[in-house]
Amino acid sequence: MSRSFLIAAGGTGGHMFPAVALARELMRRGYRVVLASDRRGARYLPADLESARIASASPSGSPVRKIRALVTLAGGLIQSLGLLIRRRPGAVAALGGYASAPVAIAARLLGTPVVVHEQNAVLGRANRLMAGHAARIALTFASTRGAEGLPEARVLVTGNPVRAEFDTLAGRAYRPPADGEPLRLIVVGGSQGARVLSEMVPAGIALLAEGQRARLRLTQQCRPEDLDRVQATYRNLGFEAELRPFFDDLPDRLADAHLVVSRSGASSVAEILALGRPALLVPYRHAADDHQRANADVLANAGAARVLPEAELTAEQLRDHLAEALASPEGLAEMAAAARALARPDAAARLADTLVGVAGRVAAEEALA
Repeated sequence: MSRSFLIAAGGTGGHMFPAVALARELMRRGYRVVLASDRRGARYLPADLESARIASASPSGSPVRKIRALVTLAGGLIQSLGLLIRRRPGAVAALGGYASAPVAIAARLLGTPVVVHEQNAVLGRANRLMAGHAARIALTFASTRGAEGLPEARVLVTGNPVRAEFDTLAGRAYRPPADGEPLRLIVVGGSQGARVLSEMVPAGIALLAEGQRARLRLTQQCRPEDLDRVQATYRNLGFEAELRPFFDDLPDRLADAHLVVSRSGASSVAEILALGRPALLVPYRHAADDHQRANADVLANAGAARVLPEAELTAEQLRDHLAEALASPEGLAEMAAAARALARPDAAARLADTLVGVAGRVAAEEALA
């Protein structure tokens, strides 16, 4: 069996963080790994991880944009064929995003087995394209929408691999605030924050009674263009908050939090579950196939989070949830326990096992042929 693997993923953090985590697990086992992605994916790649650039584009929008995207993807397919011929990997892991599609198609043309991994609770468009020909389809959630018609023998639930920093912190126990103690609240909205959170969180905090507000210890991620306005709002309230566009120590801050307010992208959800922290989730309303709402609903149905739909979110609604958290910390503890029960801390290992197993079976069949 080949001692190398190829991992392909699109250029968003939701695809790239699990790809890097899987690469690390395979490298720890002594395998060579190449991670193929598009131009956007390069910003997520560690310097010590071997990588390859694949041309990709989303075939959506106007007819002209679709034609251009198909031409770009055809170029990506040629690049992928060359990459696979040179590397001869034992198997390919396709973790979604359009950059993974040319690699998976090239693998099928060359007879290299493909394992598809879906991070969200909805099977993504690129993964739907590839799933029918994949040797295995690995899911984060058993209830993933769009996976119902796939052959059961090829589907398994592995969970979603998280960054090493979160694995390290996963064992930190959750302790809700005791009566009268400060409640540590953290607000995150993805790599660049979220405008709705910059608007609604200050407005909700402003509606709290002064005594309730005094018990909050707030860390909030804001977009750079929102930073001064949000800071001024809190200053006018006489309320101290730590605001930044980006936190280098975000994993530690999330692990220290009593309550998280967040979007519900794949990586955000996986990290919240890995740490076992209660959350108020505000799904991005324009996410493809409404996958952020599907992710949030999985957590809400398990009792690990509350869902606050963006289109319906009000300052009063947010105030009420914060007031409830301050008044009933035992409820936060129950949510934290539910989150931890939903987590799959061995997701990277499970996915690596699947990839190695698929490559081994193909090698064995070839040896007997």
